[in-house]
Amino acid sequence: MSWLFFSIATALLWGTAELFYKKGALPNEKYSHLKICVWVGVVMGAHAIFTLLTQDINYNPINLLIYLPVSLLYIISMAFSYFGMRFLEESISDPIENTSGAVCSLLCVIFLKESLSPLSVISIIIIVIGVLGVGFLENSGETQRKKNLGKKLAIIAFCMPFVYALLDAFGSFVDIFYLDDFASTPLVGVTEETIEDVANTSYELTFALFGLILFLFMKSKKVKFGPVPQHKDKILAAVFETAGQFTYVYALSGNGAIAAPIISSVCIVSLLLSRIFLKEKLSWKTYAFIAVVIIGILLLAVSEEL
Repeated sequence: MSWLFFSIATALLWGTAELFYKKGALPNEKYSHLKICVWVGVVMGAHAIFTLLTQDINYNPINLLIYLPVSLLYIISMAFSYFGMRFLEESISDPIENTSGAVCSLLCVIFLKESLSPLSVISIIIIVIGVLGVGFLENSGETQRKKNLGKKLAIIAFCMPFVYALLDAFGSFVDIFYLDDFASTPLVGVTEETIEDVANTSYELTFALFGLILFLFMKSKKVKFGPVPQHKDKILAAVFETAGQFTYVYALSGNGAIAAPIISSVCIVSLLLSRIFLKEKLSWKTYAFIAVVIIGILLLAVSEEL
């Protein structure tokens, strides 16, 4: 039953990471989202180096370039997410971002001619209803966002979770070509046992390089980075993100049909933590539509494993 422990741990770790991402994405700090990327790059880079030093995965550096399309889709999606967190409640952004699974399913249907089960179709319809409901409330005077941020920034902020969901879905879709069929993977020097570790290490090393580029960019702009203690929330977010990524692999090694919906409940964990620690308060109508989105996500996770 270790997979059950790792499934719950993954949901808790990623849900906690979302809490600290939100705390670190300061609305009045212009480059806070880029600084988060830097710290995620630092932690992921450290984990990648640890993996290379302690595990015999026979890593070929050329895989860094081969896996680059997937890595960039994931990394850029996260950068957009961090930007949106500066202005949008985590209770809203996280459920919308987690609709990426539904988008990926649709991409598989459109481009790979895969079929959807009736439960998957129902799940996607439920998700769409929930997202449309949240969107309607956001643009019908139910919030003060436009008044506080201005119409343009309010619209951009609300679009960020959707941009994340789309890019993350494309990342997952492209990932299929790298990891789904071991015999045809373009990755070099991998075995059936090491293919996921090689892909993950490539992703983490790319994030580390991406973080370094952003750090140098901010230095060129004379941006004050500040002492490390000032970034504790950003660092904790990066640590919880990386730890959740580690437990995720072991979670899926057992009963995937149960593990998937447990991991997908990260939305619920994030919502509860945001309500408790960030004191986020939304209208009951918004919470109702968010609940609809989460139900759809959980049903989709179940349907994909049946």
